[in-house]
Amino acid sequence: MIEVEEIIIKGHKNVKGTHKTTFEITRDDYLTPKGDCIIGILASKGSADLSQKFKELVRNDNTFIYAVIKVENLIDIIHGRGSSQLELNSSRKMVFRKSNYVEGSTVMIRSDKAARDINRMIIQELKKGKTGIVYLLASDKTLEDKEILRIVLNLNPFSIS
Repeated sequence: MIEVEEIIIKGHKNVKGTHKTTFEITRDDYLTPKGDCIIGILASKGSADLSQKFKELVRNDNTFIYAVIKVENLIDIIHGRGSSQLELNSSRKMVFRKSNYVEGSTVMIRSDKAARDINRMIIQELKKGKTGIVYLLASDKTLEDKEILRIVLNLNPFSIS
């Protein structure tokens, strides 16, 4: 079983993308220079806004979660896990964590990337205020990157040239 969510984000001049253990997207319309984990503002969803089917699937310790960040023609894929402890009740933000720590905004644990690991060209485009899309995929089986991209492309075809 696979569930997919799409979140629109906007960049900001204060995007740094330097945090070493998390990255975050927020519905807030501003970003202070201290927000080194935040890669996008004006997000179209917080963790509470995810569909019920998606929430049910990610609230399982065996679920695989993938985040595909797309800005312009740049793409990065982040791999992580779900957890039976996920609360998914933040209307304001989503946080992706390398650790196992869980609170209301956490949507992914055991992430293989934090803000500082995200493709620097993506971070630079977000710093310019560009709009991006974060696709969240939850799956009960592990997926290869090519499968993840195929799913995303089938949902929303875009040029990769």
